[in-house]
Amino acid sequence: MQINFLTPRRTVSLTTSDATAAAVAAPGKSRRDVLVPLSGLLLGMFVAMLASTVVSSSLPKIIGDLGGTQAGYTWVVTATLLATTVSTPIWGKLADLTNRKLLIQLSLVIFVVGSALAGLAANTEMLIFFRVLQGLGAGGLTALVQVVMADIIPPRERGRYMGLLGAVMAVATVGGPLLGGVITDSAGWRWNFYIAVPFAVIAIIVLQRTLHIPTHKRKVQIDYLGAALIAAGVSLLLIWVTLAGNQFEWGSAISIVMVVGAVVLLGLAVLTELKVKEPIIPMTLFKNRTFWLAVIASISVGVAMFGTSVFLSQYMQLARGKTPTESGLYTIPMIAGVLVSSIVIGQVISRTGKWKRYMVIGSVLLTIGLALMSTIRYDTSFGLVFLFMFVMGAGVGMVMQNLVLIVQNAVDPRQIGTASASVAFFRSLGGTIGVSVMGAVLGSRITTLITDGLVKLGVDPSSVGSLDGGGIPNLSTLPDPMRILVESAYGEAVGDVFLLGVPLAVISIIAIALLPNRTLGTKTSVEQIAESEAATLVAVAGAEVAGDTVSEELEDQEALLARGDRQTQAEKLR
Repeated sequence: MQINFLTPRRTVSLTTSDATAAAVAAPGKSRRDVLVPLSGLLLGMFVAMLASTVVSSSLPKIIGDLGGTQAGYTWVVTATLLATTVSTPIWGKLADLTNRKLLIQLSLVIFVVGSALAGLAANTEMLIFFRVLQGLGAGGLTALVQVVMADIIPPRERGRYMGLLGAVMAVATVGGPLLGGVITDSAGWRWNFYIAVPFAVIAIIVLQRTLHIPTHKRKVQIDYLGAALIAAGVSLLLIWVTLAGNQFEWGSAISIVMVVGAVVLLGLAVLTELKVKEPIIPMTLFKNRTFWLAVIASISVGVAMFGTSVFLSQYMQLARGKTPTESGLYTIPMIAGVLVSSIVIGQVISRTGKWKRYMVIGSVLLTIGLALMSTIRYDTSFGLVFLFMFVMGAGVGMVMQNLVLIVQNAVDPRQIGTASASVAFFRSLGGTIGVSVMGAVLGSRITTLITDGLVKLGVDPSSVGSLDGGGIPNLSTLPDPMRILVESAYGEAVGDVFLLGVPLAVISIIAIALLPNRTLGTKTSVEQIAESEAATLVAVAGAEVAGDTVSEELEDQEALLARGDRQTQAEKLR
C-alpha cells in the first residue's frame, strides 16, 4: 500500500508491506480460512499432549522396571515440566522477534527427538535427561500455538476455537493413557515414546503448506542471563521440595541454604529483567491488572491440571489395583469434563462476548472438584470418584484456555507472544512446583502410613524393602494383608495431596472475580499491528502537509518503520 502526499517541500511517499496492507484491508476471514491453518496448529498441540500423556498410565511400570523410587517417579514428570516452564517464555520472546512458523516447526522437531531418545533410556537418570529435551520442545508448542491463533483469529471469535483446542487436548489426554496402556501391556512401554513421531511429521508438513502469517522481524537480543537465573532459581527450589523430608529435614541447614539460594537467584532474575533491553518476562507487564491477576489464577490451574494427571495414575494402579490400560480408561470422566466445558463455554463466549461469569463459575467448580477429590480412599465408590473427576475437569476446561484469551485481549498486540508465554510459564511453574510438593508429601505420607501399618501387622518395616514407601511396589507379588495395606496407604495419601490444591483454587476464585471485565476485540493481532503502522504513516504525511513542528520526529518514525524496527517504533509512539 502506498500513500502519496504533495507538500510545499516534497512529495511524501509512504509504503507498508503487502502483508500489512492486506491485513488492514481484509474485511475478515472465512471459517475455512481459519480452520485450514488451525488444523496444523491443533495437530502440533495434539503431538505434544499425546507424547506426554501416553506414558502417564505406564509410569509406575516404567519406574519399577528401571529400578526407580518415588522421588524418581516425581522427577520424571517434574523434569519435563521444569524444561517446559523455563523454555516457554524464551519461545514467547522469540515469537515477538522472528518467524513464528519456523519456531513452531523447530519445537516439534526438538520434541520428537527427545521422545525417541527417551525410549532408549536404560535407567531413571537417562529417562529424566531425555524428558528434559521433550520439555524444551513442549515449551515451544505451549507458547506458540496460542500466539499464532491470535495472529489469525480475533479475540471475540477466539473463544470457539479455544474450545477446539481444549477438545484436542481432551482427546489426546484420553487417548494417550489408553493407547499407552495397550502398548505397555502388549509391545512394551518403550514404544510409548515413538508413537508421536508420525503425527509430528504430518504436523510439520501441514504447517508448512497451510500456515501463512507475516513475520515482524527485529534484531534478536535474548536475555540469556535472565533465562539462566530463572532456570537455576526454579530448579534449586524444586530440588529442595523434592528432597526435603526424605534426604534431609525441612528445617535443616541444607534446607535453609537451598531456599535462600533459590530466593537470591530469582531475585537477581527480577533485577536482570528490569534492566535488560529484551527481558524474557518484561516486568512492565505486571502493571497490567488483567495480566497479573491471570497469572495468579493460572498457578492454581497448573497445580490441578498437572498434579491430577500424575497422581491419578498412581491412585488407579496402586490403590485400586488397575492395569495401565484400565487406569487410562478410568480417567475419561475428568477429560469429559474438560472437553464438554471448553467447547460449550467457548461457543457461548464467542456468541455473547461475555466471559467473566463463566470463568468465575469454572474456578468455583475447580475448587469444589479438588475438595471432593481429597475425600477419595482406596475403597471409595468409582461412581463418586468419576463424579468428582468430572466436576474438577469442567472447572479446568472453563478457566485454563480462557485465561490466555483475556490476557491476549488486554495487552499490546506487539507483546502477545511474550504475554501469552508468560501466562503459560506461570501455569507450568505452578504445575511443576505443585507436582514436586505433592510428590514429596505423597512419598512422606505413604512411608508413614505403610510403616505404621506394618507395625500393626507385627512386621518389622526395615525387613520389607520397597514397602517402606521409597520404591514403587508390585501389588501382584504381595500377600493379601500387605496388598491391602499398600492400597489403603496410596488411596489415603493421594486423597490428601489433592487437599493441598484447595487453598490455591480459592485464591484463583478471588483473582478471576477481580479481573477487569474488558470487552473482547474484533480484530486479530496482525490487523491491530497493521492498523497501528498505517496510522503512523498517515500521521507522518499529515504532519508534513500541515507543516507541523513535530514532523521531524514523525519522519524519524517513518524511517524506523521503513527499516522494520518495530520495537523502537512502538517505544517512540508510547
